[in-house]
Amino acid sequence: MTPTPGTGPAREPLRSAVRRAVTPWTVLVVAGVIALQLLFIASYVGALHRPELRDVPFGVVAPPAAAAQETARLERLPGSPLDPRTVADEATARERILDRSIDGALITGPDGGDTLLVASGGGAVLATDLQRLLTGLERPEGRTLRTVDVAPASPQDFDGLSSFYASVGWCVGGYLCAAMIAIVAGARPAGLLGAVVRIACMALVALVGGLGGAVIVGPVLGALPGSVGALWGLGALITFAVGAATLALQGFFDIIGIGLAILLVVVAGNPSAGGALPPPMLPPFWEAIGPALPPGAGTWTARSIAYFEGNAVLGPLLVLSAWAVVGSVLTLLSAVVRRGERQGEPLAGAF
Repeated sequence: MTPTPGTGPAREPLRSAVRRAVTPWTVLVVAGVIALQLLFIASYVGALHRPELRDVPFGVVAPPAAAAQETARLERLPGSPLDPRTVADEATARERILDRSIDGALITGPDGGDTLLVASGGGAVLATDLQRLLTGLERPEGRTLRTVDVAPASPQDFDGLSSFYASVGWCVGGYLCAAMIAIVAGARPAGLLGAVVRIACMALVALVGGLGGAVIVGPVLGALPGSVGALWGLGALITFAVGAATLALQGFFDIIGIGLAILLVVVAGNPSAGGALPPPMLPPFWEAIGPALPPGAGTWTARSIAYFEGNAVLGPLLVLSAWAVVGSVLTLLSAVVRRGERQGEPLAGAF
């Protein structure tokens, strides 16, 4: 009897291979990749597809009799693009822009000529939109508007984006290093000593990558004018913070931890970082979570170092430090927990 084509012993190796490949774990991994892909699209498009000014901290300098009226006029603008507050004088307005408590200021002149203070170093698109908004308000009243850039971005820093790209690069270095360790030695450390060695490797990579990034964006390309030493420290902290967090996630969730790190840093962190759109132009959800994630904290700090005399960096540095410390502690804890689950494993386990 002749076997039916496509059946018989010749098909068994193929069927066996398919059965070995299509396991619940494979299906789970593929589903996770698809979910990350769709979340990536939803997060970036959702955060960046419709930029608009929203409650931008904004100063108003005007004679006492007119200051309250001018502030109230700006408060009533449709969509609440500005969050205006009265400022004593132009010098104070400049000081508050440089300490990053406001993003711009309007100085009214008695002769119909007003001045708008902006800071393109904090994001050129924000400065441009403030100029467009205020020009549209002043023209119908027959007033003229002169724009002064208090903290201008470097000519080599297009749209003030170099801080964002540098921070993203340092983040990538962190989770890629952790992922490479997982590929070479397994996602989970074999013991407490192995966890310590992984953290030490991450610290070394962070120091080298932080220095390399600072030199590239500073002396090599001239994109960021801030201190190379300060940028080096920032880059090392960002890289280590993200790397330690990824090691911790791998320690508790195995290879899925890499996907979770990408979810936090790339899917949630990058669009909310204030790079392409500064925080006041992001939707409320993204503006709220950005400062708590490494890309946002890193971008803010890099801009402060480059253009704002290093002001307003304590909060973001504490955020990055928390990621680094908590990630390291949880990485060590994951090794202890795993050792408890595998009684008899020596304390000084493999890498």
